[in-house]
Amino acid sequence: MTAPGYVVFGTAIGDCGIAWNERGVIAVQLPEGSEEKTRTRLVARLPDAVESAPPAEVQQAIDGVVSLMNGQRTDLTGVELDYEGVPEFQHRVYEFIRSIPAGKTLTYGDIANILGMPGGAQAVGQAMGRNPFPIIVPCHRVLAAGGKDGGFSARGGVATKRRMLVIEGALVDEPTLF
Repeated sequence: MTAPGYVVFGTAIGDCGIAWNERGVIAVQLPEGSEEKTRTRLVARLPDAVESAPPAEVQQAIDGVVSLMNGQRTDLTGVELDYEGVPEFQHRVYEFIRSIPAGKTLTYGDIANILGMPGGAQAVGQAMGRNPFPIIVPCHRVLAAGGKDGGFSARGGVATKRRMLVIEGALVDEPTLF
């Protein structure tokens, strides 16, 4: 088995990172404020990863992420993910989340009910907080009850989540007084 590869790339929301192995994408890193901070965070998660040119299928995933964050309706469901080490429940949740199209949202409770787990909204939320593939598994499209923002564990928190939803057309960018 060869070491995983990774690369940092620019998007409309900042420098993201992606890592892969021979089975598919193993991690996506949302922006950390700078290219170097994003790289450092990704390498901390995957210390054996080596920065290298992505293979064609990973470059397609990168192009898709860049396109989506530029506001284009891009379908990332074809990106191959390596779920090794991801618990079965989270795997089920992530595969379902991938079916939510850009510009649409569901609540944690909606997803729990669809997956046959009434009352499982908190478990769905916890799975979102552990998502190793943000954007490709679009956890930002999952909201709290009543369409409230809920949480978002990436740098920038809920503001980053809202920005991504505005870019995708799921939220109207509401002006504030501040």
